[in-house]
Amino acid sequence: MTRCVCVLVVVLLLSSSPLAWSSPSVAEVARFSRAGVLSDPKAFPIGVWLQDPANATRYREAGFNLYVGLWKGPTEQQLQGLEQAGMSVICHQNSVGLTHREGSTIVGWMHQDEPDNAQSRGKGKGYGPPVRPQEIVEGYARMRAADPDRPVLLNLGQGVAWDRWHGRGVRTNHPEDYPQYVKGCDIASFDIYPVTHSHQAVSGNLWYVARGVQRLLDWTEGRRPVWNCIECTRINHPNNKPTPHQVRCEVWMSIIHGSTGLIYFVHEWKPKFRESALLGDPEMLAAVTRINRRIQTLAPVLNGATIPNGVSAASSRTDVPIAAMMKCSEDAVYVFAVNMRAKLARATFTMLGAVGSRRIEVLDETRTLTSVDGVFQDDFKPWDVHLYRIASEDER
Repeated sequence: MTRCVCVLVVVLLLSSSPLAWSSPSVAEVARFSRAGVLSDPKAFPIGVWLQDPANATRYREAGFNLYVGLWKGPTEQQLQGLEQAGMSVICHQNSVGLTHREGSTIVGWMHQDEPDNAQSRGKGKGYGPPVRPQEIVEGYARMRAADPDRPVLLNLGQGVAWDRWHGRGVRTNHPEDYPQYVKGCDIASFDIYPVTHSHQAVSGNLWYVARGVQRLLDWTEGRRPVWNCIECTRINHPNNKPTPHQVRCEVWMSIIHGSTGLIYFVHEWKPKFRESALLGDPEMLAAVTRINRRIQTLAPVLNGATIPNGVSAASSRTDVPIAAMMKCSEDAVYVFAVNMRAKLARATFTMLGAVGSRRIEVLDETRTLTSVDGVFQDDFKPWDVHLYRIASEDER
């Protein structure tokens, strides 16, 4: 691994072995020979959940590079449609899927969705307990034995972020289950949708997304990639629907806290069922497209290791935390920051080891800032995201 040449990052950040910069999550996927886009250092996995392959080209144009799940599939017709659209997929490992082991369309396998939730006993028969973690581990072993060349994704429910989620039934308030669940996968993911959530404790509190990412990272001990799902429709809420600003916040809040892959949930049940509601919402589709394209332009940076303690963010308000992370490329340092609350705040950033006066480009905002000896300030509106790029000396 080459060391960053940016003059901003001095010996304090580079004095340890370059291996300390390695990203366990990226290395974990890269070891699979047929992981495709999941192991491409120049691409960031951005998936869409359980969609018709007939819409794959439209999703690809919107910056998606991955389907996650196929309804009652995979089938030959579904895989053919995805291949024609140039879209990769993570799907269940059925007999059809296994016949395509030598192909490139399937890049990963998946467990059933949300096995940590109470499981239906059938229509009118109520719910039983969640799937036991041991069953997930055993299923993982079977999938890996059938195909060792692709990673296995496990998507868990909102209990990852919210202990009081009653949908876990008899295992509500048992977070100790999760370190056991994540032993049964190569990629750990979860979903919680704060804007459209029906419970007052979660509703409107976007930070639950970040909390879930952090907990999964803790439970996997940083040894597996952590992904999460993003809301962008009203789902089944009669009134609440995320704004483009809130979606952007959830996305970058996820990344800043360590998520290395995203899955958009685009279904909607109210006022009527629409499987691909995002595609029928021009304003949201345009916003998601902008978000996705920005992420893909930054993919080589995002796939690199985060510089530990490279930047600190002090908020002007104790009740409004500002979260920030630092990444580094060969020609620039990047600081990504998000306001974790629906309140105004001013943040003071301190970049470790930086000296002198530096020009800072605020991406997508057509403005610049200046840092002095690594310190700069910026204002944050509720749920604001700011993306900063500080060029190397020869670009000043």
